[in-house]
Amino acid sequence: MTAVVTGIGVVAPTGVGVEEHWSAVLSGETAIGPISRFDVSSYPVRLAGEVRDFTATGQVPNRLIPQTDHWTHMGLLAAEMALDDARIDPAELEEYELAVVTASSSGGTEFGQREIQKLWSKGPGHVGAYQSIAWFYAASTGQISIRHGLRGPCGVIASEQAGGLDVMAQARRMLGNGSRMVVSGGTDASLCPYGLTAQLSTGLLSRDGDSRRAFRPFAADACGYLPGEGGGKLVVEDAEHAAGRGAREPYGVIAGYAATFDPPPGSDRPPTLRRAIENALADAGVPAEDVDVVFADAMGEPQADRQEAEAIAAVFGPRGVPVSVPKVLTGRMYAGGGALDVITALLAIRDGVLPALPEEYEINPDYPIDVVRGEHRRLPVRTALVLARGYGGFNAALVLRAWQP
Repeated sequence: MTAVVTGIGVVAPTGVGVEEHWSAVLSGETAIGPISRFDVSSYPVRLAGEVRDFTATGQVPNRLIPQTDHWTHMGLLAAEMALDDARIDPAELEEYELAVVTASSSGGTEFGQREIQKLWSKGPGHVGAYQSIAWFYAASTGQISIRHGLRGPCGVIASEQAGGLDVMAQARRMLGNGSRMVVSGGTDASLCPYGLTAQLSTGLLSRDGDSRRAFRPFAADACGYLPGEGGGKLVVEDAEHAAGRGAREPYGVIAGYAATFDPPPGSDRPPTLRRAIENALADAGVPAEDVDVVFADAMGEPQADRQEAEAIAAVFGPRGVPVSVPKVLTGRMYAGGGALDVITALLAIRDGVLPALPEEYEINPDYPIDVVRGEHRRLPVRTALVLARGYGGFNAALVLRAWQP
């Protein structure tokens, strides 16, 4: 069984739609700006990557808008885009062979805050019935399944940023267990007072007010990351099933995956990202020298950046592989960020282009990695490695390979 990606959909700060996102990434223009979804004048963090060109009206069925959160609205649109891109009409396929597994880390925070405020200010009689499900991590999985009649296995993985990769591996497992097509990926949306306050508790958010410098992973003066919202959805199929229905040429193959968990802070044991990388390469049967690019997790916190740079260098050698960091343009999108990096990596494979940071972006010279800056690098991309880490110790590594009939 070979798991291939045949459809992708994007709802992200860099654009709504795959080509709009890709064009923004290649232009290098940041999508980070002042938070506009609520008044942030009293908050220490005032910048984020918002999806500014998205409205649920006209994009999501009207009856679902009051029943679901902003995060689910974006997930529904991204899933519909991915199915359209894959040229799949679920009604024409066996419904119990069609599965859904998505990633989420914050759930429906905006919807939940609104209903909790009603509870506190007006009493329980004013809380809507949909509060019981709209905040839940699995709400997007459920709504996608219901909307498209996907009655096979359904699930959700909540491992913060790493979840966007974990669900791709779970989709591959589902195919191995008999599913023929899986809608996967992730979105997140936690830009509301409750959501931002929860993020501030980690102490990892940047408080710099300059939108072009506030999130600068691998820089000598890195000071944390900025949040983002949105993400992407992907259609994952068994290659034989895709060929049998006359599908378009796949974007790529999910070739290898591994996950590890870091020891608690203060432990004598080292972080485990290197082991995740090595295990993912082994799962794919790919030697390190065959990897053309690494899409880094790039947390923007000095200790985390150093650990990631050292893990990459330990596997590939000092400056031994190009490292791309497109999330600088969007902020860290949690469960949506890993999924969007997978999509960006697949587009890099498709077009033979490695996205670059602006030339003026300074990398800490002590980090032994080759971060792509200035001009995009044009070269055949046959194998890409995507990394993601989630708050609390989650690590994930995913190997993508170009499709070869």
